Amino acid sequence: MILADFGARVIRVDRTKVAMTVDTQARGKQSVALNLKSPKAVAVLKRLCVQSDVVLEPYRKGVMEKMGLGPEDLLKENPRLIYARLTGYGQSGSYARAAGHDINYLALSGLLSMLGRSSEKPYAPLNLVADFAGGGLMCAFGIVLALLERSRSGQGQIIDASMVEGAAYVGSFMWKSRSLGLWNRPRGENMLDSGAPFYDTYRTSDGKYVAVGAIEPQFYEELVQGLGLDDADLPSQMSVSDWPQLRQTFTRVFATKTQAEWGRIFDGTDACVTPVLSLDEVLSHPHNQARGSFFKDSQGEISPRPAPVLSRSPAEACRSRDPFIGEHTRAVLKEYRFEEAQIEQLLSAGIIECNEAKARL
Repeated sequence: MILADFGARVIRVDRTKVAMTVDTQARGKQSVALNLKSPKAVAVLKRLCVQSDVVLEPYRKGVMEKMGLGPEDLLKENPRLIYARLTGYGQSGSYARAAGHDINYLALSGLLSMLGRSSEKPYAPLNLVADFAGGGLMCAFGIVLALLERSRSGQGQIIDASMVEGAAYVGSFMWKSRSLGLWNRPRGENMLDSGAPFYDTYRTSDGKYVAVGAIEPQFYEELVQGLGLDDADLPSQMSVSDWPQLRQTFTRVFATKTQAEWGRIFDGTDACVTPVLSLDEVLSHPHNQARGSFFKDSQGEISPRPAPVLSRSPAEACRSRDPFIGEHTRAVLKEYRFEEAQIEQLLSAGIIECNEAKARL
């Protein structure tokens, strides 16, 4: 989706005889439906791959090789090909062929051990860190780097994108900052993991929440002033032993006003207090409105605007509906120089699937 947003032509290969896809990140993509149980379909896919700039495959180790579509096979025919392999555990190691999900990759990266409230078990923050940050985003970054390198060398290469390693790399700050003492206390008792009362969320009188990130002394001072408290009556900000008492005070005070009332108090200050917005609320917030940070697609669904914003070549996210499975099979095959008679033969044999008529309904 990221590559498509920023101008790449992205062709997704789907299975045939599937009613719908679970690809919710499908905007801007085209769909080609192939029955890869057929050797003829594999030959079609190989033809598409060797004529492309990038092949992105998400299977576990060895699956593409069994079809004769491994990187060595394809790079022989197209030495400029970028072959990106996105998996949980990577292409080597004892877990290379193992099943897993975001929570497993996060666990093996070391980061999961640090995520959670004090005296509670570790918890995964949705499936964002390994699947999307360490996986999809880092893989897209690798593809862009490989394309940049190819512009100099003329050669393609293989990208081994492991979600375990990607998540760990995204979390490099955790390792690099241990010497600063930021993580020398148990999980949930440090400054940035909900241990500090001035870096946490608080419930307001209307059942909503505000986020507080007043770390620096000058920001903390504005927080205390906005809450109507006297700093002389409070323990020292960095007195860790007094953090539970300070949290109780902040909890009590924040519960006396609505989220909107706190917004009127803290907006325009440096207290680092912001509303915790729901997915439905982000579109109407004044700051997000001013920047156009979110948009509605043709189905009325809210999506984040692609980031970052480039001055000369900004991304243009597709606002139309996601593709039907096989919607672009015929058009893509024609583009890749398949004759109409070949396409009809493949279609009648059940090797490909075309859904143009359905797409026009």
